Amino acid sequence: MGRKITGGVFLSLDGVMQAPGGPTEDYTGGFDEGGWVFKLWDEGVDETLDSLFSGEYDLLLGRRTYDIFAAYWPYAEGDNKPMGEAFDRACKYVLTCGDRPLEWQNSHRLAGIEDVASLKATEGPDLVIQGSSTIYPALLAAGLIDELILMTYPVTLGSGKRLFGDGTPAETLEMLGHRVTDKGTVIATYKPGGALPPYPPEGPIPSTSAREEERQARMKSGTW
Repeated sequence: MGRKITGGVFLSLDGVMQAPGGPTEDYTGGFDEGGWVFKLWDEGVDETLDSLFSGEYDLLLGRRTYDIFAAYWPYAEGDNKPMGEAFDRACKYVLTCGDRPLEWQNSHRLAGIEDVASLKATEGPDLVIQGSSTIYPALLAAGLIDELILMTYPVTLGSGKRLFGDGTPAETLEMLGHRVTDKGTVIATYKPGGALPPYPPEGPIPSTSAREEERQARMKSGTW
């Protein structure tokens, strides 16, 4: 049967997912809007998060998100302590090509996409991805993601790390469900839908005008 892999993503309208949790979480690249989810906190998202983290699960993370989590969640207090304890108990599978130690308890190194595929084929709790923007393109290209839960806030951030970066395959997504919170956050769940269909015979016929021929030539030469 194997394990299901679900990505739960806080996203801006312009596709940014960097540092939703706090101003010092990840300011690489000069990103200065860290903590944007809490600037716009939406109680309507809580139900989705409760469902995502209910029951047993393990975490699938990129190295930088792992570092962020390992420096925060084991030391969480107050209202965040139960989540910290749950993350302590969960296995953390870290997709990384580096060899720095993984010192947080129950942490395991995955050296490549083949390791993720092997893990997915085993029996055990389903896997939840948090953050980890860099691992999505390869996982999607390998057909390893079962669901994407995109929590898209009504905000543009202008710059920052995107969910669908270089290497993301051209493919369709099938919507499994959606809702809009009172504050305008769109929560949509998708599963991969396969390759794009071919261009339809009934589609618009390309122009054959001399002006279009000139435009095509400029595109080919890189001068358009």
